[in-house]
Amino acid sequence: MTGSSTATPPLPAGTLSAVTRHYRAGEPQACEPVAHGLLNRGYRLSTSRGEFFLKHYLDGDEALIARQHRATLRLEGMGLPVAPPLPARDGRTVTVLDGRRLALYPWIEGRHREGVELSVEQSRRLGSLLGTVHTCLARVQQAVEQPPSRESADPADTHRLIGDLLGRIRQRDRRDAFDRLAERRLAERRELLERHAHRRPRAGTEPASGWVHGDFHPLNVLYRGPEPVAIVDWDRLDVQPRAEEAVRAAAIFFLRPGCGTLDLDKVRAYARAYRRTARASAGELAAAVHRVWWERLNDFWMLSWRYQLQDHRTDPLFPAAAALVVWWTREYDAVLAAFAR
Repeated sequence: MTGSSTATPPLPAGTLSAVTRHYRAGEPQACEPVAHGLLNRGYRLSTSRGEFFLKHYLDGDEALIARQHRATLRLEGMGLPVAPPLPARDGRTVTVLDGRRLALYPWIEGRHREGVELSVEQSRRLGSLLGTVHTCLARVQQAVEQPPSRESADPADTHRLIGDLLGRIRQRDRRDAFDRLAERRLAERRELLERHAHRRPRAGTEPASGWVHGDFHPLNVLYRGPEPVAIVDWDRLDVQPRAEEAVRAAAIFFLRPGCGTLDLDKVRAYARAYRRTARASAGELAAAVHRVWWERLNDFWMLSWRYQLQDHRTDPLFPAAAALVVWWTREYDAVLAAFAR
């Protein structure tokens, strides 16, 4: 993760020809970038045999990627809406060509839907879907020991980061509206941290861990009509506190972009369905709410990208995300009730 470029570079024609031969996918006709992330790049590949999604992995070794692929194959066999990769001629789903780790998937027609587009009933079904993902992953993945307790964010470290970011903003020759907003939010967050430092979660209070998708949010769920047709991008499949994934996902799906608040009616329907399907207790969700709130209170990754890495891709997300932290802190009891009661 280095530069500020957001362009996904095209793949060489020779690489595309080798890919389609290796997967018996016909002759390449067109290849258009469709996604650019930290862990992969994506392309819509058109060939004489149809449409495909070609993923170029930027992170992770072959064994790790293959494990992710096996999980999606098993989940598909259990009836979940996933799109497993296609096997190549050698039976493997990961191919290394010209130093690139590649995988080919069927192209899934669908679109992403934000929480504002979902009805309360669809929100309930989304919670049930994530709960089913977690319970099915527990069945298809190899059992693991519970990971060691994680230390929650240290407010002393956060204060140092705030100071660094404020210094970088104030050194800019020309400050724009975003800079002024960031400066105001940083000062505001510093005051919130001083006021709520005593609420830092203790080690050992996190909910039970298990296998999770790792990145469950609107850009990784494809809808066709009212129903999800595919959960994609399993690159962060890992063992983590399951209820925390449920809370993080809701904080993204049900965020109202214009005002930085959560739609608590939809959160309540989603959370109740998740708890029922995942067999998660109200106490687990309450602990997850507290830890994710604290995580958000101490988190400035979007500003770190902008001011430390000169990467502006997350700038549009910052205003609502920053407003959410303030609102969540003020409405903490209401948010907790929506998730855990």
